[in-house]
Amino acid sequence: MDQLFTPEDLKLLESKAIRPETVKQQLDYYKQGFAPIQLTAPATVKKGLIQLSSKRIEEMMHLFQEYAGEHRIIKFVPASGAASRLFKQLYEFRHTYRATSEDQLQMLQDKGPDSVYYFFEHLELFPFFEDLLDNLEERGYDYETIIAENRYERILNALLTDKGLAYGHLPKAMIPFHKYGETTRTAFEEHLCEGPFYARSAGNQCHIHFTILPEHHKQLAGLLKKILPALKEKYHINYHVTFSYQDPSSDIIAVDAENQPVRDEEGKLVFRPGGHGSLLPNLQALEGDLIIIKNIDNVCHDRLKEDTYIYKQALSGYLIHLQDQIFSILSGLDHPAAPSKKVVDHIWSFIEHKLFIVPPEASKQWKKEEKIEFIRKTLNRPIRVCGMVENEGEPGGGPYWISHPDGSQSLQIVESAQIDLENEEQAEIVSRATHFNPVDIVCSIMDYKGNKFNLKEFADPKSGIITEKSLDGKVIKAQEHPGLWNGSMANWITLFIEVPLTTFNPVKTINDLLRTEHQEFI
Repeated sequence: MDQLFTPEDLKLLESKAIRPETVKQQLDYYKQGFAPIQLTAPATVKKGLIQLSSKRIEEMMHLFQEYAGEHRIIKFVPASGAASRLFKQLYEFRHTYRATSEDQLQMLQDKGPDSVYYFFEHLELFPFFEDLLDNLEERGYDYETIIAENRYERILNALLTDKGLAYGHLPKAMIPFHKYGETTRTAFEEHLCEGPFYARSAGNQCHIHFTILPEHHKQLAGLLKKILPALKEKYHINYHVTFSYQDPSSDIIAVDAENQPVRDEEGKLVFRPGGHGSLLPNLQALEGDLIIIKNIDNVCHDRLKEDTYIYKQALSGYLIHLQDQIFSILSGLDHPAAPSKKVVDHIWSFIEHKLFIVPPEASKQWKKEEKIEFIRKTLNRPIRVCGMVENEGEPGGGPYWISHPDGSQSLQIVESAQIDLENEEQAEIVSRATHFNPVDIVCSIMDYKGNKFNLKEFADPKSGIITEKSLDGKVIKAQEHPGLWNGSMANWITLFIEVPLTTFNPVKTINDLLRTEHQEFI
């Protein structure tokens, strides 16, 4: 350990509250890799994926509304993403484009919906178009002349840089996503506008928590102060909006191709953020009876939000319904009198057919006491109910059955990066998958006695991900903690419910805002 780190290294680790042993473990993971998740089968309709009838949806919504009137609901929004990712393709175009060269126009030959050409061709449909025009005018430019002369770089300078709107330096949360008449709403504002429809707690309160980068706090707090009075008046609700940061101690060391620590020009060790799995402590810190998780970029225009309101409440009601049964069972097991075999068999059936947990094969030979111990361990865990949409080719995680070391099977969200797709059997299972995880999660982190679980105890530390990144033109390796909704929740009670595609409206690139669900008019 002493040979691995210099005195300066140790000072850096101390400043970030990272133990040398933790870095050593990270380096070992780089060398050994993370074992791929072994899939048993995809979770599909009638095999681990629940479809709710209209009547059932109404029942679950009613249950949630009654619950919310007496409990604290918190909406949790991971929002640390930088807007620069939205504009990645535009940045690349701006870096190489020169209007004075006819050859440069070849860069606009791709006219598909994801292309730079498509961006400029439909520029007037973006909610920030009027702001862009105003900025160009303030700087003495005429938009029509710019277009006629193919001076596209001037538009991008006005949009992305400090000379103009500086969108490239903003958090994604502060980018205007939608237009409403003469006004626009950012992604941040859309989450605040959604909150009262499914995150309204006892006492007419609306608790929303955003995880952000420290450098964005002042901007977001300023925007919040500006818009909050009007939102309170419009929705007749009291907002409680809070922010937190990713802990620097969750950063992970970067390595080169030979798995040696990377250093910057000053000789300092290079650390990178550990991915959304780093937000597990932020989730742990929340004081809520029920938590609704939704990504910052997954919002749509008001005219299409009804399904979101309905299914957020339905998912929440389903969790409450299950939680009531689980808490009743665990409380009953605390009674001095041991449950009868009939009661144990009933609970066993509940675990298998309602929670979709397949006990180990060896359990068929267990005595009643052994089954009761398994029931306690299985039920006394955090709970999550996850919405799943039909897979239309979006990248990311999906719902699967997996096997555990003890021979039991359960449901799990698994990212494609966690699967050995070169294994024919595993690839065949993936090919049969029908649904996708849009990060639409309702969860409870309290036990049946009203105490908060230690969420770290229910994570799988061996389910991290290693990816390749670029640093100063060189390829480096980066590591991510077990993802917040896969490895970090690997040992939670997990249920999957089908939700409509209308509830999934991500904005991963700026051209996504041209999709129907983000436009003011069809």
